[in-house]
Amino acid sequence: MQETSGEIKEFVKEDIWSSLQDFLNWGLHLGEGDNSIHVTIGLLLLLTVTIITTNFLLKLLRRLFTRKMNNEDKLKFISIFKFIRYVVYVIVLLATLSAAGINVTVILTASAALFVGLGLALQELFQDIIAGILIMVDKSLRVGDIVEVEGKVGKVFEIKLRTTRAITRDDKIVIIPNHKFITNTIYNFTQNHKTTRERVTVGVAYGSDVDLVTRLLEEAVKEQKSVLRNPKPFVLFEDFADSALSFSINFFINDSFTEPRIKSDIRYAIDKKFRENNVTIPFPQRDVHFYSRSSEKS
Repeated sequence: MQETSGEIKEFVKEDIWSSLQDFLNWGLHLGEGDNSIHVTIGLLLLLTVTIITTNFLLKLLRRLFTRKMNNEDKLKFISIFKFIRYVVYVIVLLATLSAAGINVTVILTASAALFVGLGLALQELFQDIIAGILIMVDKSLRVGDIVEVEGKVGKVFEIKLRTTRAITRDDKIVIIPNHKFITNTIYNFTQNHKTTRERVTVGVAYGSDVDLVTRLLEEAVKEQKSVLRNPKPFVLFEDFADSALSFSINFFINDSFTEPRIKSDIRYAIDKKFRENNVTIPFPQRDVHFYSRSSEKS
């Protein structure tokens, strides 16, 4: 009796295991012969477990790497890590399919044309991502830097993996693809330090007292609170121009972003001081000559 009961239990176990195997092996066959791919429920469950496990391990690694980083470096690492995570997912999926007995070369061969097409279409996208990684690693660009791209000056407030965002002087947001920082010549006003040298040029009439002009230019700059006292502003007598003596007042500021407003205030001050001291700012003059030609009589 006990032997019969044991046989029944063993039969039930085998039957359950057989049914479970049949359920896991149920699926679809794609292709024919050696190039066929059998997509089963068991394979889908294996891929799901693999993705969940990989995701857990990647989050654990990210926490381990970023736990001692400051906030800025942590944000940069997370941006780079997102790109690395996609690459890891692809490798893990291919390795899982290969371990499950699926010939992954068939998948790669079948999708080769698609990959080539995507590569050509997304070439600029990949350039942006690689450039973003380089920017974050070598710290050639930081949040708060003032840059000039294609004639637009902006202050960087966000650096992402593909794009960099900056706010312009007229409060507009400009989105800059990261590859431009690698392929184009970019002016970074604050890469080494915040202090920059600016200048305002002006012309005075021939015969003006150049010493007086120099003193007035220096006074106009010294009255501006935004101009640094050290390094000291200085005047250059630049050229004997066609219609004027050309001067420039050179000065240093800590905020290049507001440079147009500072220059405007300095020009107002220069104009006021020149008027008070009878210094003339000339305008171009041209002599026009009219010639009369007598008509020949036939």
